[in-house]
Amino acid sequence: MSIIATVVVLLIAALHVYILVLEMFLWTGPKARASFGTSAEFASATKALAANQGLYNGFLAAGLVWGAVASDPVGFQVKVFFLVCVAVAGAYGAATASRKIVFVQTLPALVGLALVLATR
Repeated sequence: MSIIATVVVLLIAALHVYILVLEMFLWTGPKARASFGTSAEFASATKALAANQGLYNGFLAAGLVWGAVASDPVGFQVKVFFLVCVAVAGAYGAATASRKIVFVQTLPALVGLALVLATR
């Protein structure tokens, strides 16, 4: 179970690195615009805001990787903290931006959290 939990945590971290790349570097391109449902004009006008948001996703990814590689009890505590952060961010995003975020971000974080807690 521990290996599965760690793999899930690292997959969620990879997802947030991908989101970082979309928001910080590809925001005005067709891939990011299609992913987030934005127009070229909106993407251009919000480029700085998206880059800032991408940076926060990078911090979530970094925390998840830290938790995955740190020894316990710190690793366990860090994984729990950052998975809860991801779940809360996803719930807020689903409530305010797009309901699909609950499936992309919140649900995986909650599955990861359940797996991490099951390792105790």
